[in-house]
Amino acid sequence: MEKTLVKMFRKQAREYPDVAYQMYKSEGKFTPISYKDAYASACDFAGGLLSLGVQRGDHIGLISDNRWEWEHADMGIMAIGAVDVPRGCDATPGDLSYILSFAECKTVVVENGAQIKKIAALKADLPGVERLIVFEEPGDRDEACAKEAGFALLSFADVIKLGKAWNAEHPSAVEAEIDKGDWDDLVTIIFTSGTTGQPKGVMLSNGNFITQLDEVDERIFLYPGDRGIMVLPVWHAYQRAVEYVVMSQAATICYSKPIGSVLLADLKALNPQVLPAVPRVFEAVYDGIYRQMRKTGGAVYALFRFFTRVALIHSKIDRVLFDKTARFGIDKRWLQWPGFVIPWLVLYPIKLLGSALIFRKIRAMLGTAFRSGVPGGGALPRAVDAFFWAIGLKLSEGYGLTETSPIISVRPIKKPIFGTVGTPVRGVSARVVDINTGKDLGRGKKGILQVKGGTVMKGYYKRPDLTAAAIDEDGWFNTGDLAKLTRHGEIQLCGRAKDTIVQLGGENVEPLPIEMKIQESRFIQTAVVVGNEQRYLAALIVPNKEDIESFAKESGLEYKSYSALLKTPEINHLIENEVGLRVNAKNGFKMYERINKVGLLEKPFEVGVELSAKQEIMRYRINEIYAKEIKALFK
Repeated sequence: MEKTLVKMFRKQAREYPDVAYQMYKSEGKFTPISYKDAYASACDFAGGLLSLGVQRGDHIGLISDNRWEWEHADMGIMAIGAVDVPRGCDATPGDLSYILSFAECKTVVVENGAQIKKIAALKADLPGVERLIVFEEPGDRDEACAKEAGFALLSFADVIKLGKAWNAEHPSAVEAEIDKGDWDDLVTIIFTSGTTGQPKGVMLSNGNFITQLDEVDERIFLYPGDRGIMVLPVWHAYQRAVEYVVMSQAATICYSKPIGSVLLADLKALNPQVLPAVPRVFEAVYDGIYRQMRKTGGAVYALFRFFTRVALIHSKIDRVLFDKTARFGIDKRWLQWPGFVIPWLVLYPIKLLGSALIFRKIRAMLGTAFRSGVPGGGALPRAVDAFFWAIGLKLSEGYGLTETSPIISVRPIKKPIFGTVGTPVRGVSARVVDINTGKDLGRGKKGILQVKGGTVMKGYYKRPDLTAAAIDEDGWFNTGDLAKLTRHGEIQLCGRAKDTIVQLGGENVEPLPIEMKIQESRFIQTAVVVGNEQRYLAALIVPNKEDIESFAKESGLEYKSYSALLKTPEINHLIENEVGLRVNAKNGFKMYERINKVGLLEKPFEVGVELSAKQEIMRYRINEIYAKEIKALFK
């Protein structure tokens, strides 16, 4: 395997020159860019940067959302040994000011005029920024804005043109810079999205990213020309990793959006093999399937419910019989065979019939070539995982953090173990330690997950204190996640240590399993459990507006406004009942884990407000934004 990402890219361009590297939408149709052309574009961008005086080790801001030029710029930056500092267009002025100044960026690549205007307004806080390069052709206002702020402004096309001329005069310069690259070279500083406060700059090297490719390419396998459809933010570590997984197998990166109608149309048009996405995308597909079936109603809905119930039961039995579920000790699985074999045999033909009549049509929504969804960047709800497993759509859940570049483990497509995220990939070790003593707990016990190996970051930029706190002297990185290791070494996640709620009675509660169970209700879009240092638990609930309004109509409730509807006793009783039906002793929850009160929120959570870029709940923001509502729940 090559020692740098750009050398790997060069190798693929030479071996598969005419295979599509990217497919992007232009005027409603997907346009391919070959590996050969993409590599040439990246080299021209690299030459353009050299002509502008950019040097090895320089930090270059890269502020843009998903578009084909991003990868060309990224590879061009890496080609000359410079370091990109990426962020999306939704970055706040405060974040941009902090990140670009702290990382000492002189050159910043931006997507469009809106980003030029945003950065120009921060000029007083960014004295080190000298030059902006914009992907979209700048207009007169953009040029005037940049000039007034004292920035040199070039378009992406301008830099490509400069690069072509530079490379013609210095035909071996870029290739020589690529050859200088090595395993430990820093390639990016990704500032965390800030779920706990001020962003930290995670330093990742070529080796960090390439370590994970060794085995991930076996677990999430692709063939040259296969397609992976991308909907995650391109600047995020997970998206970058999956793009490198696609590139390392000479497959094709296809761009879409995490919007139901857009994604479904693109799935049909592209017929991809894999779909990497955050769990909320798969939750949306799951909810959409159920919503569509309820709207269809009649015999079709009745059949869907019947066959789904049968498929869920059969799949659960199948996983037990054939060792496809998490195991934590010597459980004498063979003793369960006599009691399970007959139900397995009886339900199997019914499940096949359901597959032919109902599930086949659902699977067709994702295309005929679909191999697996790859949820990552957050916790996948167990109900969603079980449903897709039952209907014959595989989800290869992955796990990691930005600090581990980001993949620690991923459930293989061929031999998945339900309830886990698989074993650590080659080159990475994992252990579970006691949260207080740091003692290795071995397998089967819950504690803090620590990992060690080639994917662990070089450290936090300019923060040796934070680096030392996260990585011990033996190289073990504290993930901050609670987990258990199965008897075969798979990782089962149990929540975030920092999210643990400590009640007045001393009970420790992990909110995530409770929230995921609550969100199984079709009437509930999002749930956030609260109750730190309180006598009981409560929950902030964002109801599913469409289903709440349908319930109100069916129940004959007066409808003045959605806001007024959420205040009615009937809707509050509905939500309380939905929560109570799911969070109870029957479903494995303890008495102190029950939800005593709920507060309904009208507005859905938004990325950048209550949610991170990965669409994870930022609990510290929830506590700030809804302090009044939370206080009312504990009166």
